[in-house]
Amino acid sequence: MLFDYMLIILKCGMLSVVWSDFRLRGESKYHINYRHVIDWLVRKPGAFANYRYLSDMFPTHRFRMAYDDLQRRTPQRADKEYLQILNLAACESEEAVDTALRHLIDHEEAVTFESVKTLVASEEKQSFLPENVSIDAVDLLSYDKLLNVAEVV
Repeated sequence: MLFDYMLIILKCGMLSVVWSDFRLRGESKYHINYRHVIDWLVRKPGAFANYRYLSDMFPTHRFRMAYDDLQRRTPQRADKEYLQILNLAACESEEAVDTALRHLIDHEEAVTFESVKTLVASEEKQSFLPENVSIDAVDLLSYDKLLNVAEVV
C-alpha cells in the first residue's frame, strides 16, 4: 500500500504489517537508521566525525546536545563516548537513554557513557519526571464567549 506519507508492505494481502516507513521527500532521499550501522561505527570510531550521514546518527535533539557537550569537554574522546551512548540506546532502550540524557542536561552534569549507563540501569527504580511542574488554571469563560459570537455570512 502506498500513501502520500507512508509505505506499508502487507503479508499475503493480510492486514498484518510486515514493514512500514515514511516516504522520503526533498533533496536528500535517504534515511539511515543508526541501529543498522552502530556496530560498524563502534568498531571504527574514527570514521564517525566524517560520516556522510552524520545527521541521522542523532535520534533526538538531546543526543545532538550530548554529542556537542562531549565535543566541548573531551574532544579527543567525544566520538568514542557518543558511539557507546548510541550503542546503549540501540541495545537497551532509546527512550531510556534519551531520558537519562535529559536528566544530565537539565542538571548541567557532565554527559559520559558511564553516567548515562548508570542512569539507564537505575531507571526502573526511579523515574526522571520533571520536578516542578505548574499548570495554570484555565478560564473556561473565554471559550463560552466564542460560542456567543454571531457568525458573518
